[in-house]
Amino acid sequence: MLSGLPWTTLAALLCAGVALDLLLGEARRFHPLIGFGNLAYALERHLNRGPLRRLRGLLGWGLAVLPITVLAVYLCGPGGLAAHALMLYFCLGLRSLREHNIPIARALAAGNLAQARELTARIVSRDTANASEADLAKASAESLLENGNDAVFGTLFWFAIAGGPGAVLFRLANTLDAMWGYRNTRFLEYGCVAARMDDALNYIPARLTAMSYVLLAPTPEARRRALHCWREQASAWGSPNGGPVMSSGAGALGVALGGDAVYDGAVEHRPPLGKGAPARGVDIARAWQLVARTTGLWLFCAVLAALPLYLNGLSHA
Repeated sequence: MLSGLPWTTLAALLCAGVALDLLLGEARRFHPLIGFGNLAYALERHLNRGPLRRLRGLLGWGLAVLPITVLAVYLCGPGGLAAHALMLYFCLGLRSLREHNIPIARALAAGNLAQARELTARIVSRDTANASEADLAKASAESLLENGNDAVFGTLFWFAIAGGPGAVLFRLANTLDAMWGYRNTRFLEYGCVAARMDDALNYIPARLTAMSYVLLAPTPEARRRALHCWREQASAWGSPNGGPVMSSGAGALGVALGGDAVYDGAVEHRPPLGKGAPARGVDIARAWQLVARTTGLWLFCAVLAALPLYLNGLSHA
């Protein structure tokens, strides 16, 4: 492993980081990713001007990501096991996914459409002022499935590869993509590097996530449907990594996601995802449960892989 840590230690730290996230949730004050977002905004404001925008975007990406990653490597030096666990905790967003999405399901169950619209507007960039229950449930379920990969599984994957610094690198790159990776006049050139970096770092985790969604579908029929949706729909989606994740997840849930959505007052015609009835409020909780079960599966596999090494170490003690 690039971290230099034995797999038994990495598996224990993976479990510790997830446990901290579930126990503590997001830091309410002075969250490192919020500070990083402010830094990224300041860099973009100063660099995204004049000629050579793509080169300036590369410079901005390097200035934002590399010094912090190098600092993470230093902090995770010899004896830095606690630093590894804390970095994973700060980079994970499992509990926050639940805290931001389950209240939407509760508001829809209570018939409080106004509150559901307000809560959904906090997690997606699409317009929600006139959104129906189906629109809101679709937006929340899509966010859960995609951010399950971005905020949880991609982070766990890169932690397994390179420890705390790997998790930090991935989450910073993913955050820059979320801030700069838009295909509009402002970011088309400047944000190109951030988008491509995130695509590269997310390529393997996204497909592992998609396969996990397939495996954890509730019935054999649902597993076949999830795999079919992945194969048939993913390539039509704008994101090379979001397509596999959301199509397989929607197929596993047996709901119809994707389709039209309103952004900045204009209807965007997006490809379909999944197969079945339009999403409802109850499907938000089902999407969360799929993400939670996938987290459990990944941790189980990590511990299972570490167990023979641990037992072998005991036999030679």
